[in-house]
Amino acid sequence: MGGFGIGATEFVAMGLLPNIAHQLLPTAYAASAEDATAHAGILISAYALGVVIGAPTIAATTSRMPRKKLLLMLLAAFVVGSVASAVLPTFGLVVLARFVAGLPHGAYFGIASLAAANLMGPGNRGKGVAFVMAGLTISNVVGVPLITALGQAAGWRVAYGVVATIFALTFIAVAIALPHQPAAEGASIKRELSAFGKPQVWLVMGVGAIGFGGFFAVDSYVSTAVTQGAGAPEAVVPFVLVGIGLGMTVGNLLGGWGSDKSIGKTLVVGFTGLLVALAGYALTSHAIAGIFVFAFLLGTFSSMISPAIQTRLMVVAGDSQVIAAALNHSAFNIGNSLGAFLGGVVIAAGLGAGAPAWVGFVLALFGIALTAISFAAQRRSTRRDGLTGATPATQPVPIAGL
Repeated sequence: MGGFGIGATEFVAMGLLPNIAHQLLPTAYAASAEDATAHAGILISAYALGVVIGAPTIAATTSRMPRKKLLLMLLAAFVVGSVASAVLPTFGLVVLARFVAGLPHGAYFGIASLAAANLMGPGNRGKGVAFVMAGLTISNVVGVPLITALGQAAGWRVAYGVVATIFALTFIAVAIALPHQPAAEGASIKRELSAFGKPQVWLVMGVGAIGFGGFFAVDSYVSTAVTQGAGAPEAVVPFVLVGIGLGMTVGNLLGGWGSDKSIGKTLVVGFTGLLVALAGYALTSHAIAGIFVFAFLLGTFSSMISPAIQTRLMVVAGDSQVIAAALNHSAFNIGNSLGAFLGGVVIAAGLGAGAPAWVGFVLALFGIALTAISFAAQRRSTRRDGLTGATPATQPVPIAGL
């Protein structure tokens, strides 16, 4: 339920940017709807910035707090941020509200993933991560399209009111149903922050931050591609979002299963498929059929990458498990901010609705390069430690398991 609410609050703006721009930026919208919509993309970047800042900060400073209590506090923060997004009157204040709403995102997913992995037992860490992330992907199948359609019909403020209600119901569900789980033994701010001293943590974060930006470069401007690129009615946008959500659900399940088998192979398959999907989307964005097909594939392969990166982070971070689980979402939302910004730049430059996909293609290539560097560095470290008899600082999984 928490993942469902987060999926709604994060992605519903992407289908409502023209509506938000029309109401909050009326002068700019009257002059150029395209430019005003691109400017409204700041709302997506503000949320992403909140995630980037909030995930490591909250994860480190609350590492000694029992997990259930912390999850309830984070859900209360989601309610406050969503209500503020729905009621504040100006564009600047709504931008601030979106930043606040993003603060608990990474810490929530991180703590929830640890709780799920604990409940599911050894050897199921990737599946535990995927189970929690399934709420987000299912949200993209059902929640985001329905709330987007509601926002188009009744106003985007109503959409954020619905999001706030989802988080309030989740608060009640967690309070009733989640078993008590204490904080990890020996948890401390110092131990969690030690993750930042490990080069592999930075490399894996770079994979998520840059490589995953390709997805957001496209997804942030789906409504623009549908209505202005393919010339389809606005009512088609929610159906494209359903396609993306279905792809994300399939990819998340494949990524969770694959991560427990081979993290490296899962990343290679995910990024290769992502490149194909981005190129196809760019070449066919003038036709609604092409958008449907390649948006589905975009959702599939991008979500296959997500559990693999989170599991990889939890491996290379050693004892810093809480912050590692949260940093994954910081990395992805750096990609969210980067992709939304660069996608807006090429649209505002008049390069067409398919141009953000070429931006994403380049970002995905960087993601593959960083993945190769990360695993090559680990192989060198393992060989060196084998020769010297030293114990690797990050306790990486055996090479055969990558």
